[in-house]
Amino acid sequence: MTIDLGYWTPVYGGFLRNVRDERMDASWEYIRDVSQTADRLGFHTTLVPELYLNDRKGVEAPSLEAWSLSAAILASTERLRVMTAVRPGFHLPAVLAKTVSTLDSIAPGRVALNVVAAWWAEEARQFGGRFTTHDERYVQAEEFVHVLRGLWTETPFSFAGSYYELEGTIVEPKPSSPPVVFAGGESDAGRQSIARFSDAYVMHGGTLDEVRANVADLNERSECIHGRPIREFGMPAYVIVRDTEAEARRELERITTVDPSSPGYASFEQFRSNSNLSLELTKREYSVGTRGLRPDLVGTPEQVAERIRAFGDAGITLLLIQSSPLREELERIAEQVLPLVPQSATVAA
Repeated sequence: MTIDLGYWTPVYGGFLRNVRDERMDASWEYIRDVSQTADRLGFHTTLVPELYLNDRKGVEAPSLEAWSLSAAILASTERLRVMTAVRPGFHLPAVLAKTVSTLDSIAPGRVALNVVAAWWAEEARQFGGRFTTHDERYVQAEEFVHVLRGLWTETPFSFAGSYYELEGTIVEPKPSSPPVVFAGGESDAGRQSIARFSDAYVMHGGTLDEVRANVADLNERSECIHGRPIREFGMPAYVIVRDTEAEARRELERITTVDPSSPGYASFEQFRSNSNLSLELTKREYSVGTRGLRPDLVGTPEQVAERIRAFGDAGITLLLIQSSPLREELERIAEQVLPLVPQSATVAA
């Protein structure tokens, strides 16, 4: 089975909570360099996370806003799909529908969404976001996506729900094609809601057995509701490729030496307490976030490629790479790993 290789845009100046300086500035200049490099090398998709505070380097560290950044990435690349995270508690759906339609006019067919249930209470307090109970966030997300799709396909569009009410709203122009809507969640209520409203599912990093179980579960739910499986399955993973396995394991040890006094540790504890997770997070997994080390993509190019192919066989269709420093590592991965992994026809040569 083919698997597309993409990457996670480092809006917060890196990925590592235990390494202060990764030579990855939280700046447009650095993101532009990474984006254009990835586009040239043939990477498929970048996920742009939406966080108004920096959960990797500490809340006082700089970070970039997702939607303005996405517009710039789309305008400065030619083939790269940009999947931008959106938290319904921070957006009006009609305004976002207009934003997405405008982005599609900049880069037709290259816009996707990742609908995220917010987890960070302190961020919501500082920025005025709506922070409801866990299950209510998915009810809100479901309405949010219903409104988006209605505005992208109907003119005028009216809706009356528990969270949103629109009457005769017009969004023109429409997107050239319906953007793919990803979503993620691990609770039973979250998964059932996601199976109803999303096209695609993005999970945290996991083992092969965990991935197979997630894929089977979401496909079964989607088949029962829509009569079809989930369209795409995405997963983030931190990748370390070196000439020898010993070198790769030494790098892994370096980045996972936990410092409980590091600035990002408090946000990790908030994430753990405000999320309904299917697995207990370890402090080692805290080191990079999104359980990116759990897939164990660490080793020689051949070892990492074999492991990626196994995740493709398990049902993952999109791997979102995290690595540090990202531009140099994407070049290494493109040269040494990409030729060993079957790509879909949508990846440009």
